[in-house]
Amino acid sequence: MSISEKDKRSSDSLDQLIFEEGLRLKNVWFDKDLDLIAVLLNNKKIIQRPISDFDRLRNATVDQLNHFENDGIGIHWPELDEDLSLKGFLKYELAHMGSSQITT
Repeated sequence: MSISEKDKRSSDSLDQLIFEEGLRLKNVWFDKDLDLIAVLLNNKKIIQRPISDFDRLRNATVDQLNHFENDGIGIHWPELDEDLSLKGFLKYELAHMGSSQITT
């Protein structure tokens, strides 16, 4: 690797996973009764997060929750004006479960 390529590499390990190694959100599921957002990553790992962590999602209907856009690095709910990032899910997982669960 040349010096210029090395300089372009992010020093943030999560950014490296996402932007250099291609980690992506593959699919997203919701269960309001269980207060659960589950995301499947393209490395076959699943990350879970409580819906209640997000005010706009906590108060949304099931139909509103299911009307989202997923570009692989983030989830956007146009109707709810809410955005969640893959990086945010990874930070949450690291803080609550340990880094060995998300490595590629």
